[in-house]
Amino acid sequence: MEDVLAVYQRPYDPRYPQVCLDEGSKQLVKSQRESLPMQSGKPQREDYEYEREGYCSVFRACEPVVGTRVLEVRPRRTSRDWAEFVRDLIEVQYRDAEKLVLVMDNLNTHTCASFYEAFPAEKAWELSQKLEIHSTPVHGSWLNMAEIDLSVLARQALKGRLASVQEVQERVAEWQQTRNQKQARINWRFTTQDARVKLKHLYPKLTDEA
Repeated sequence: MEDVLAVYQRPYDPRYPQVCLDEGSKQLVKSQRESLPMQSGKPQREDYEYEREGYCSVFRACEPVVGTRVLEVRPRRTSRDWAEFVRDLIEVQYRDAEKLVLVMDNLNTHTCASFYEAFPAEKAWELSQKLEIHSTPVHGSWLNMAEIDLSVLARQALKGRLASVQEVQERVAEWQQTRNQKQARINWRFTTQDARVKLKHLYPKLTDEA
C-alpha cells in the first residue's frame, strides 16, 4: 500500500509519467422491442424483456496529475489484450517517455510475462524495460486511481442497454474526448501518513522483547 502511495507523492516528471491502469466490463444487451422515445415529462421507456449479447472489456489508462486518459474497448480481456494495450501506451501515447510508472492491481494478466505470450522475445524484453510496475495490494484495488475514472465512465456514458461492441466504442470515444478536453484531474488526498493512522489495524503488531 505504501509503495503505491509513495508513487502518488512523487513530483511530476514527463520523462516518467505516472499512469494508472484498470479494466472494466460492460454487458451487451439488445432490446427485443423498440423503446418508446422520450416525451415532455416522460423519460425514454424500454420493455423489460431483452437478449444478452455477451460482454466486452474497457481498458483504461489515466495520468491523474495531467488529466488525460486513454481507453480502448475490446471483445476480450486476455493476456494478449493487456499486452497490446500497454504496447500502445509505450510506443504511441507515451513514446517520448523514458519509462512508464504503471500502477495496476494484481490481476494475473498484469505482468511482463504477458508480453512474451503476445510478441517475440526480443520485443517482449524491450517493452518490459520501459515499465516500472507498482501493484496494489490484495483487496486494495481502491488505491488505483483508474477505478475512479472507470466509475465516472460507467455513470456518464455506459448506462442503459448497448447491444454491440461498436456502440460501446462510440460512447467511450466520445466520453474520452470530452474528459480530455476538460483535463479532468483526480485530486488524490490519501497519503502514507493517513494510512498509518486510519488503517493502523492493517499493519503488523509489534511487541516489546522481554
